[in-house]
Amino acid sequence: MTEFRAIVIEQETESGRILAHTAEVRRLTDALLMPGAVTIAVEYSGLNFKDGLAIAGRPGVARISPLIPGIDLVGTVELSDDPRWSPGDRVVLNGSGIGERHHGGLAERARVDGAALVRVPDALTSEQAAAIGTAGFTAMLAVLALERNGVTAATTKDAGLSILVTGAAGGVGSVAVAILAKLGYPVTASTGRRVEESAYLERLGASTIIDRAELSDPGKPLQSQRWSGVVDAVGSHTLANALAQTVYGGTVAACGLAQGSDLPATVLPFILRAVTLVGINSVDAPLAQREAAWARLATDLDPALLAEMTTSIPLADAVPMSAEILAGHVRGRTLVDVRA
Repeated sequence: MTEFRAIVIEQETESGRILAHTAEVRRLTDALLMPGAVTIAVEYSGLNFKDGLAIAGRPGVARISPLIPGIDLVGTVELSDDPRWSPGDRVVLNGSGIGERHHGGLAERARVDGAALVRVPDALTSEQAAAIGTAGFTAMLAVLALERNGVTAATTKDAGLSILVTGAAGGVGSVAVAILAKLGYPVTASTGRRVEESAYLERLGASTIIDRAELSDPGKPLQSQRWSGVVDAVGSHTLANALAQTVYGGTVAACGLAQGSDLPATVLPFILRAVTLVGINSVDAPLAQREAAWARLATDLDPALLAEMTTSIPLADAVPMSAEILAGHVRGRTLVDVRA
């Protein structure tokens, strides 16, 4: 039986409360893998905010114990009972329950259902696909949502507006800034580390940098119209203020809750300004959306900027790095080489 290394989370819970929690690298065998039609030799995973929550023992992510965390993976098919996939195929998987209710990508091997797998685009290396990861995939879904709702670069520029990206120095935010700027949108990047990250965000393409404090406190239900669209990874008062500042007919794509899961807003932006709030769910995105997003990521994200926003770490370092990502100390994307 094949042996492999993985990060394993074990928890003791009672009535939804976590009483005991461990997260460590262990050596396992295929006997621990869960049912699935496709067995993958994993090459890379990523460390996302949700992974940090799981590894740190925060509630709401790990649904089973023991659990291999990691909500994304990139690797090569070894065995397949799914006719869509053959040994040697390069595949990427984002969400679809891995790292939550099914063993995830922070391991050298995985066994998963084939329905949500996407072929890695030829234009991307496996390392690049993993660097994009679930955060980049989520950012692309948000950009596609803006486009579907008629938020274009031309109309944004003609109106003297911009696209707001919150949590801009994080994984989702960094990829969103880079993609939107390449597509020609004026981008305003909001960050809590304005002094430290302004030069970085400007290199990604942001035209304006603002401090997150401008958006993080309670505000009026309707404010001056500043944004034709928003990609929000923060939630709470930040999302409420973004809605209140969005132009008539604009679109806000909500994809995160770094500040909180609450939404202390009113219906006024919706009924007086016809603002659209779109939820971005990368976990359960249908296959057609997955394939469309990855096709666009292969063309709309500058590889040089992807490299600049990515830090690579070995598998064991994902455990201590989790605390850093939750504290907001991690810039851009964290790539995990599970073989290192």
